[in-house]
Amino acid sequence: MYKKTFLRPILIVGIITIIFASCDKDFNELGTDIVGDNHFGFEVDSTLTVKAYNQKLGAIASNNLPINPLGFYSNPAFGNTQANVVTQLELSSINPVFNNTDTTLYEDLPVIDSVVMDIPYFKTLKTANSNNTNDYELDSIYGAKPYDQTSATANSKFKLSVYQSNYYLRDLDPNQSLAEQQLFYTDQNSLIDNNKIPVLLNNAPLTDPPVGSEGTHNADGRENENFYFDKREHALTTYESDGVTKITPSPRSVPSMRLHLRTDVFHDKILNAPSGQLANNALFKNYFRGIYFKVENGSPGNMSMINFKAGKITIFYKEDQITPDNVTTPDVNEYRKERVSKSFPLNLSGNTISLLQNSNENIDYLNAANSSQEASRLYLKGGEGAMAFIDLFGSTDLKGYVLNNSYNENLPISATNPKYNLTGPNGISDEIDDIKFNGWLINEANLTFYVDKAAMSNNFPATNLPVEPNRIFLYDLTNKNVLVDYTYDYTSNGSSPKFSKFIHDGILHTEDVSDGRGARGKRYRIRITNYVRNLIKNDSTNVRLGLSVTENINSIGLSKLRTPNTNFDSAPSMSVLNQLGTVLYGTSPVVPDDKKLKLKIYYTKPN
Repeated sequence: MYKKTFLRPILIVGIITIIFASCDKDFNELGTDIVGDNHFGFEVDSTLTVKAYNQKLGAIASNNLPINPLGFYSNPAFGNTQANVVTQLELSSINPVFNNTDTTLYEDLPVIDSVVMDIPYFKTLKTANSNNTNDYELDSIYGAKPYDQTSATANSKFKLSVYQSNYYLRDLDPNQSLAEQQLFYTDQNSLIDNNKIPVLLNNAPLTDPPVGSEGTHNADGRENENFYFDKREHALTTYESDGVTKITPSPRSVPSMRLHLRTDVFHDKILNAPSGQLANNALFKNYFRGIYFKVENGSPGNMSMINFKAGKITIFYKEDQITPDNVTTPDVNEYRKERVSKSFPLNLSGNTISLLQNSNENIDYLNAANSSQEASRLYLKGGEGAMAFIDLFGSTDLKGYVLNNSYNENLPISATNPKYNLTGPNGISDEIDDIKFNGWLINEANLTFYVDKAAMSNNFPATNLPVEPNRIFLYDLTNKNVLVDYTYDYTSNGSSPKFSKFIHDGILHTEDVSDGRGARGKRYRIRITNYVRNLIKNDSTNVRLGLSVTENINSIGLSKLRTPNTNFDSAPSMSVLNQLGTVLYGTSPVVPDDKKLKLKIYYTKPN
């Protein structure tokens, strides 16, 4: 995945923290200058020009995201999203040796008992029970209520098929002389699907083993035909060193995607691999090209955010172990043979691609996202979705100001003591010039975005509401950089890091609604105080701002669009993996004044 990071302004954060905390008056709550309190009155202005527009993204680079969505998510305000994933595998140890060649020593070849894929879910421990079991709640599940062994939640199930991929996910792009990372995009599902090896790996039969017997429990189709994100722990069958006596009570593992895979495929590809193919991971990833997760039949199903890189596939097998039997001559009759149980893990590491398919898209969303007109509604959607861009202070430039050499800084700014003299156009918005001329000292500047609650709740079931993005992200679209307010916000949240930088904000504020469906989003607010101060005091350039949903405010890379539009060629990477969306009121004249997106500036001025 192409990434342009915004790290340069943050490299000296430790030094800046000390300096700003101790002596820099430009970033305190009192304004950009310290003067006598009796010269000031607090004011607020919300009349300055703000114009906001929508922009559909289209396909976007989605390889090597830190987490990936899997499943189905339906939001009537936007449409349906289907998320598949392909990932490479890596050997846990290179050049493994399996006792399957020297038949003079090994009479019986290795035999696989089982192959188990295990990928942990994001979860929260709710109750630790006294009977060695724990109750969990799954996090980052969107859509239909997660299945909980009741018919009322059965619609969260969908078909999950796991295949071996035969498409090589190369590291470097040959079209860039192997000097840049190879990009893969959200719309390449057909490429991966057409290059899968059509042998279903998670082919457990739709049966349960007899009572008291071991085996795969799949009568309900939980591992393939009717997959669901299960919040229960897994009871593991383990044995003492004799390989016969079961360990009780059974150890338990945390909730995860735990699938039993075909043993014959992994016997042929791993235990019986051709010479040299397991010598290192570079060779292995071209030999065994990956695992493809394909979801189908979501009605509506649900979606989970998953860290696939935390997963592994473990091959459990038995093989002969030959040990010397107090002899000095290497003769087979003088060795002792025993059958031992072993395991070999494969890590779900290497390159990944998040594969997204949108369908049944809302016509209002499409019309707005593809329009170049000033927006009455802003449609922000993650994945292969949409974002917005914002212009502040207008483009009118009929006048300018230069510093008045006779200005007396010991007297209030007035008609007889102007700080600036009027000139002609100067390449700066007249609204910014007027703020300078009037001597405003900026206490706070923020943009407040109100949620269109009707658009976000219409057409949803009476007992269900969309999951709204917890946070939106505002950045310098012109220079592909963070804003100064992001850089100088050092606030953190140790228990919930996604809510760090809470002074800069962008966090969803909720309110209860009388229809009985619980709290829902009311507004987002983003403070841009220091950005505006720099425009006024330091003659910084007024830039176009970009606005998107974000999964994590602490990660600030960009991902390339497959097809750049006329406004930008990339979008925040954290919006690619977040499949949620929100509808906000925009700035067009048809928007009610109390809901319109406005820039509010709180300032002090001379009496």
